[in-house]
Amino acid sequence: MPQFYRTLQAWRHNHAVIETIRQFKDWFWKPPRAHGDVLEDRSVSPLELLYDLIYVAVIAQVARRLATDVSVIGVAEFVIVFTLVWIAWVNGSLYLELHGRDDGRTRSFVFIQMAILAFIAVFASTAADTGGAPFAVTYTAFLIVLALMWNSVRGQDTPEAARVTKGYTLLLVASAAAILVSAFVAPDIRLIVWGAFCVAWLGAMAALGMRSRSFSIGVTPTKSMIERFGTFVIIVLGEFVVDVVDGLSHGELDVLTIWTGVNALGLGLGFWWIYFDLVGGRPPRNTGRALTTWILGHWPITLAIAGSGAAMVSLIEHAHDPSGPAATAWLLGGAIALALVAHAFVGRQLAVRDRLAVVYRPMEVALLAAAALVLVLGWAHPTPWIQIVGSGLTLLALWFLLVVRLIGARAWPPAA
Repeated sequence: MPQFYRTLQAWRHNHAVIETIRQFKDWFWKPPRAHGDVLEDRSVSPLELLYDLIYVAVIAQVARRLATDVSVIGVAEFVIVFTLVWIAWVNGSLYLELHGRDDGRTRSFVFIQMAILAFIAVFASTAADTGGAPFAVTYTAFLIVLALMWNSVRGQDTPEAARVTKGYTLLLVASAAAILVSAFVAPDIRLIVWGAFCVAWLGAMAALGMRSRSFSIGVTPTKSMIERFGTFVIIVLGEFVVDVVDGLSHGELDVLTIWTGVNALGLGLGFWWIYFDLVGGRPPRNTGRALTTWILGHWPITLAIAGSGAAMVSLIEHAHDPSGPAATAWLLGGAIALALVAHAFVGRQLAVRDRLAVVYRPMEVALLAAAALVLVLGWAHPTPWIQIVGSGLTLLALWFLLVVRLIGARAWPPAA
C-alpha cells in the first residue's frame, strides 16, 4: 500500500507539471485574432505604450539631422526617413490593434520589434549618408518580422479576409526586398528608392481604403485605435519639447533667448490644444474611405510637428539675430501650415462632423487662412521670437474660435 500511495502521489505530481506546461504553452503561443475579431472595449496595454515610447528615440535621431541641416535637401531627407518610421509604426500598431493578444507570443514579437527599432534609432540620424546601409538592413529585418506576424493571421481568417492578408503580406515581403537592395547602392540612389517606397506605401494604403469592402474587413475605429494615434501625436510633441531644450542648451541663456524658448514651448502646447480639442479622441466615420483618410492624415500632422521642433533648435540659437535664418523660417512656417491643412482634412472624416457642421465648416476655412498667415511669417523671416510669437498667437486665435463654436453648439467641453 505505501508503494501504491507513492506511485499515486508521483502520478499526480507529474500530471500537475504536465498540466502547468500545457497551460503555459496555450498562453504563450495563442494564435492571433482573426480579422473581424474586434475588441470594442479594449484599452491600450502597457506593452503598446512601451512600444510607442521606443519611437521617441527613433524620431529624436531623425529630427536631429534636420536641425543641423535646414536646407531643401535636408528637408527632403527628413521627410523620407520620417515617413519610413511612420510606416513602421502604423504597421506595428495596427497589427496589435487588430490581431494582438495579451499572450507570450504577442509580447515576444513586440519585444523583437523594439530591439530592432533601437538599432534603427542608432543609424537614423545618418541614414541619408554614412548610416544608410545599416539603416536599410535593420529596417529590412523589421519588415520581415512584420511579414511573419501578418502572415500568421491568414490561418485564422475567413477565405475572403485571408486573400487580403496574403496580399498585404506579399507587399511587406516585396518591401523588405526593395529596402534590402537599397543597402547596396549609392546614397543618392538609395534615397530615391526610399522615396519611391514611401510614395508606393502611402498610395497603397489610400487605394486599399478606396476599396471599402477589402479595407473594412475587421478594421474598426475603436477607442483604443484612436488613443494610439493620439499617443503618437504626443510622442512627436515630446520631441518638440526636447528640441526646444536642445536649442536653449546651445544658446546664450539671457532674457531674449529664454523669452524665445518659452514662447517656443507655448507654440508646441498650441499644437496640443488644436489637435486634441478639434480632432483628437473623436472617431472617424466607419467607412473605408473616411478611416483611411483619417489614418493617412496623421502622417502630415506628426511630420509637421516633428519638423517644427527641428526648426526651434536653429531659431533659438539665433534669437539675437535681427532676422531669423530664411531656410529655418520657411521650415517653421511651412510645417505649421502643413499641420493646419492636415487638421482640416482629418476633421472632415470625423463621425461628429455632420452633427457639428456649424463648428467644423468655419474651422476648415479658419485653418486654411491661418496656414496662409504662418506662411507669410515664414516668408518675412523676422527676428525669431516675433515669428514664434506670431505663430503661437495664430494657434491661440484658432483655439478660441473653436471653443466659441463648440460652446454655441452645446458641445463644450469635449467628451472625455
